[in-house]
Amino acid sequence: MSPMEKSFEPQTFETKWYAHWENSGCFKPSGKGQPYTIMLPPPNVTGTLHMGHAFQHTLMDALVRYHRMKGYDTLWQVGTDHAGIATEMVVSRNLAIAGQGETRDSLGRDKFIEKVWAWKQESGDTITRQMRRMGASGDWSRERFTMDEGLSQAVVETFVRLHEEGLIYRGQRLVNWDPVLKTAISDLEVVSEEEDGKLWSIRYPLAGGASYEHVEHDADGNETLRETRDYLVVATTRPETMLGDTAAMVHPEDARYAALIGKSVRLPLSEREIPIIADDYVDRAFGTGVVKVTPAHDFNDYAVGQRHGLPMINILTPEAAINGNAPEKYRGLDRYAARKVVLADLEAAGLLVEEKKHKLQVPRGDRTGQVIEPYLTDQWFVRMEKLAARGLELVENGSVRFVPENWINTYRHWMGNIQDWCISRQLWWGHRIPAWYDAGGKIYVGRSEEEVRKANSLDAGTSLTRDSDVLETWFSSALWSHSTLGWPDAGDMAKYDFAKRLPTSVLVTGFDIIFFWVARMIMMTDHFTGEVPFKDVYITGLVRDKDGQKMSKSKGNVLDPIDLIDGISADALVAKRTAGLMKPTDAPKIEKATRKEFPDGIPAFGADALRFTFASLATHGRDIKFDLQRCEGYKNFCNKLWNAARFALMNCEGFTASGKPQPKTDAERWILDRLQHTLREVEAGYADYRFDLASQALYEFAWNEFCDWFLELAKPALTGDDKATADSTRHTLLYVLENLLRALHPLIPFVTEEIWHAVAPQLGIAGDSISTQPWPEADASFESAQAADDIEWLKSAVTALRSIRSQMSISPAKAVPLRLQDGDASDRERAQRYDAALKFLARLDSIEWIAGDAPASAAAVLGSLKLLIPLEGLIDLAAEKSRLDKELKRIAGEIGKCQGKLSSETFVQNAPAAVVEQERARLADWTAQQAALQAQRGKLG
Repeated sequence: MSPMEKSFEPQTFETKWYAHWENSGCFKPSGKGQPYTIMLPPPNVTGTLHMGHAFQHTLMDALVRYHRMKGYDTLWQVGTDHAGIATEMVVSRNLAIAGQGETRDSLGRDKFIEKVWAWKQESGDTITRQMRRMGASGDWSRERFTMDEGLSQAVVETFVRLHEEGLIYRGQRLVNWDPVLKTAISDLEVVSEEEDGKLWSIRYPLAGGASYEHVEHDADGNETLRETRDYLVVATTRPETMLGDTAAMVHPEDARYAALIGKSVRLPLSEREIPIIADDYVDRAFGTGVVKVTPAHDFNDYAVGQRHGLPMINILTPEAAINGNAPEKYRGLDRYAARKVVLADLEAAGLLVEEKKHKLQVPRGDRTGQVIEPYLTDQWFVRMEKLAARGLELVENGSVRFVPENWINTYRHWMGNIQDWCISRQLWWGHRIPAWYDAGGKIYVGRSEEEVRKANSLDAGTSLTRDSDVLETWFSSALWSHSTLGWPDAGDMAKYDFAKRLPTSVLVTGFDIIFFWVARMIMMTDHFTGEVPFKDVYITGLVRDKDGQKMSKSKGNVLDPIDLIDGISADALVAKRTAGLMKPTDAPKIEKATRKEFPDGIPAFGADALRFTFASLATHGRDIKFDLQRCEGYKNFCNKLWNAARFALMNCEGFTASGKPQPKTDAERWILDRLQHTLREVEAGYADYRFDLASQALYEFAWNEFCDWFLELAKPALTGDDKATADSTRHTLLYVLENLLRALHPLIPFVTEEIWHAVAPQLGIAGDSISTQPWPEADASFESAQAADDIEWLKSAVTALRSIRSQMSISPAKAVPLRLQDGDASDRERAQRYDAALKFLARLDSIEWIAGDAPASAAAVLGSLKLLIPLEGLIDLAAEKSRLDKELKRIAGEIGKCQGKLSSETFVQNAPAAVVEQERARLADWTAQQAALQAQRGKLG
């Protein structure tokens, strides 16, 4: 028997057991059983483990460990993403910190990429080390990286084939543009938040001497103004972009401007004439009902421009300065400097009508915090219509299942409104686009320059220049489910079990990337392999703080999972939360809030407590509120399990058994029955991805039934004179504990491993690790409805008697008499059978049946059976009556105060809603206390 330490200290064994698991190879596929495969959504190589990662990784690991124990041939395919933009930013920042004068541009492409690879090798695998701390049982021997040679080959092959099929093309389109990074970015990398801005109204003079009758009305429809105007008034939040306007637009059914449709206005400051067009995109009720159209700098205007064949005039440089397409006066000015000059010139010309405050959604890059520009540029695109139709079909026909199923609606919406996918980025780190240009600008696509030259009969004299752009990260991620299994190389596909592993079993991911990643994997995997990438998609909620707020550095509410495992001081937590803030001015506010919430820092909870917390929160809801008190509670749960195991081992010292127990007592039969029901509940939870229900079933069984009840029910047998009954109880105790450890292992692997090595030898169980033991299947032969009913009767009786003792403030050490009245034959039989158990568990000195009038007693009712504890001699009745009367008087006074406030119309109407609600809660609490004490007072006569 392996000894167990007296106290539960997870830091003493977590690292030890993880090293054992990994070194022994138990995370690798067994090659036996039905395949079960999960692909890890590859975290960024630049990243650290955040709460969302830790939450999803816990659920994936639980599924993998559970299926491994169920006998499946399991694989958790792990790996990381090169994260183009994020990685370039980190390495550029490191160069600046080094202070050697080196920058991305001064190094040049090749030297800079060497720096990136060096950084990646040195510190880019932080998150995989942290995953190990969480207990992730991935097969690290098969770890992949999106820029590995094999995965890079898959990317090139995909690009070339799609281009050959006419599904990839190069064209000029409007994209999200980060003027700091000078690259296109995806919608997912744009964060739009409401900010304070301004709305300017500008006169656009009508061309050719045109005019119209302008009429205004008040809210009641009365005419307040009528005049002839030779201009239109246009409102905009971005006056500098008017330099790129190519139309003014009204609603086709707006009678005010019907006569002007087809005419023109003179664009202020540019003196270009632009047409007045009609489109039902215009909201007639907003402002004047006239809007400017800038197709090269607004996504909605771009769509309008496409419909009406308008010119696209880009007036910005990649750095968001005014370019040569604008009047000379403004060229070279930053966009915001240009705004000031444009407004001044409009005012000087008498064309600025009004300036007012206005709330607006401002798009910012999530990496740089800079305002993103809709920008017209040449990019590479994937045609999505055909691919999306197939991707939607695969979900509609059930080939891919969403859990919860309502997420299929989000998927349908995105796929039904899909646009062509911009896949190029103006970066250096990433998969370089396999395209070359000759001196005339002709494009050649191929797997290599050699292949391009051979296929197009280009001799060495023809100069070719490779496209400098790279593919966006989502392009390689879209291939993850099949590229990690060796596609397209036949040898690698055999090596990585491609035929066995695809489709994978389930993808666990967040709803925020259903379109960006999930949909694209479905489309790409099907298109190139004829298989779906996964059978199920389990969509998790987002982890928020305890108040439901999104975790972000700017809010100062970010939690690091490793800090919850190891603990962190208040000073260190403040330093971590205020480091690298986008707005350093937020630091004092964040420090104050952090020290208020965590004055003593965060204690060490251990990995198991954190994992069990995540599992318990994994409902099918959209958001998850994470509260550290849950962590504290589940650390107590692990501690309770630890102490229960120590109790079992101390009471079974020198005892060994094997096989199934043959229970001799009702308590044994009851706990074995409850174990079978619990195991079935847990299996149903895993089948339905209801980790919350599985963890709840295990918690209730372990804490309430096994620890709180069975260990107590077992004590008389363990310490009694009947050796056969004592040994039977020991066998059942160890058997149930060992089964419970295996059932808990997928959720709390470390503590169950540690305890299992102490328990298993006494049951004759040999094995290197609990993780390779079989799952404890429910055994119908242990089910006993009779024992369940009988012990539930006993539990109810004991609970009722303990409640009486608590209410009457009777010392737990004092033995009291119990009188039984009424009831039926089964109550009499059970009372006799459980006489010793009742006396032991409820601290009774005698049990007697009575008829007729009962003495003054505290009573509880169990069906038709009355449980009576006579009060004479237990308490000073007179003193207790006096005490209760005084307490009731005090509570009546508090109730009167509350009622007085709440009956005051002034208080209810003027006090903050939270204060009024608090007073109502106080009244309810005092009233409940009053009722309970009145009932207790009534028992005393």
